[in-house]
Amino acid sequence: MVYGVTGSGKSTLAQELAERTGLPPVAVDELTWRPGWVPVPGDEQRKIISEICAGESWILDHGYGKWLDIVNERVELIIGLDYPRWLSLSRLVRRTIGNVLLRTPTCNGNTETVATAVADDSIVRWHFRSFARKRQRLREWAADPQGPPVLVFSHPRQVERWLAAQRPGPVRG
Repeated sequence: MVYGVTGSGKSTLAQELAERTGLPPVAVDELTWRPGWVPVPGDEQRKIISEICAGESWILDHGYGKWLDIVNERVELIIGLDYPRWLSLSRLVRRTIGNVLLRTPTCNGNTETVATAVADDSIVRWHFRSFARKRQRLREWAADPQGPPVLVFSHPRQVERWLAAQRPGPVRG
């Protein structure tokens, strides 16, 4: 599982890992949002993620608190993107503006608009509401010797160096 704050590049890294390893990627936002930005109910999300995690192999581009317990029972490696707020926020704002201007479809064909970008539940506001909690969770996992291995990266250059050092095939910590 690739884990990090909103805007840190989780989906991009997960896709890169999937291409390098041949493991199937799972775009989590596709599981949690229906067309029209309608949220998938929590119990349905848990059912879907349980089925995915019961599979032999997968790469998740995130873990939502509603079902992290399911993922953490099966995950073999957590790659943590613990980037500074200025970096993740600047990436997120740049991506959001681009998506609004270009009408780029995101999950399940949904598109961001000016209205969704400034709404109370916008992804940029979510960044501010969730940043500290996600960062703390990642650091707790990394400090827990009983949990799965956690690779924590504090800058994209660290990720690039780590990826360059990996041999073809399944990525291991």
